[in-house]
Amino acid sequence: MTIDPRVLKLYDEYTHAPLPRREFLERLGVLCGSSAAAMALLPLLDSNYANAATIGADDARIATSWVTYKGATGDVRAYLATPKSGPARRPGVVVVHENRGLTPHIQDVTRRIAVAGFTGLGVDLLSTVGGTPADEDQGRELFAKIDRNSAYLDAVAALPYLESRSDASGPVGAVGFCFGGQIVNQMAVASPNLDAAVAFYGRQPAASDVPKIKARVQLHYAGNDDGINAGIAAYEAALKANGVRYEQHLYPGVEHAFHNDSSAARYDKAAADLAWSRTIAFFKSALGSPA
Repeated sequence: MTIDPRVLKLYDEYTHAPLPRREFLERLGVLCGSSAAAMALLPLLDSNYANAATIGADDARIATSWVTYKGATGDVRAYLATPKSGPARRPGVVVVHENRGLTPHIQDVTRRIAVAGFTGLGVDLLSTVGGTPADEDQGRELFAKIDRNSAYLDAVAALPYLESRSDASGPVGAVGFCFGGQIVNQMAVASPNLDAAVAFYGRQPAASDVPKIKARVQLHYAGNDDGINAGIAAYEAALKANGVRYEQHLYPGVEHAFHNDSSAARYDKAAADLAWSRTIAFFKSALGSPA
C-alpha cells in the first residue's frame, strides 16, 4: 500500500515534535478526507510490537535478562542478551533506541545482536525519568523531559560496563536508530574506547568534533529523509578530511525509520535486511568475529 508522503511527514512531526495525539488525529483526518479514513490508516502508522519479535525472548540460542549499570546521572536500566554457545569471551555492542525508549522492537534488535554472536546491551535512556513505559505516547512525553547531554553520557557509560564483564573480549561497538543514531555519533566523538559506531538515520555531530573520532563508522540513511540527510555532506567531508574509516549507505526511495519492522508504513524489508547484514558484517570486521 502506497501512503501519501504528506501523511508520513505528519507522522514524523507527531513522533519527533511531538504533536499531541488529538491534534495529530485531527490533521490526519483532514489529509485522509475523513476521521473514518484516518482511523483505518492508523494501524499502519502506529507501532505493532507483535511484528517486532523476530527473535523471541525464549529463543534457545540466547539468554536475556535485565541489568543496571552506573550512568553519568545514576543507575541506567538495560536489556542484556548473550549467546549460549560460542567463545567464552566476545565483543559487546550497545544498542540505542529511538525516541520512544527501549521498546519491544529495540529489545528484539538487541537479541539479534546476540544471535550474531555478540553480547548485546539495549540501554534505556529514559531511566532518569522513570524508564520506558508500555504506552508509546507516554514514552514520547517522557523523552521530551530527558537531558540530551546526560543521555549520551549515560550511553557512553555502557562501554566500561561491557568491557568489565567476565565474558568480554575487549572490543565494543554501538548501533543506534534515529535519536539513537545521533547518540551513537556522539558516543564516537566522546569515547576513544568505542571501536565501531553504526548510526541509522541519525543526526550528525559538528564537523569540528569529528577529529575526536577513533572508531570505525558505518552510516545508514533513508532516501526520503531530507531533515537528516541535510547533514550528510558536511559529515562525510569531515570524516574524509580527518582520516576516519567509514562506510556510508543511502537507500533510495525508503522512509526514515525504514529498519523498524513494527511500523508498517515506513518499514522496508529489502532495505532493512540489507542494512542489517551490512551492520553485522561491519561489527565482525571492526570488533572481531565472535564465532
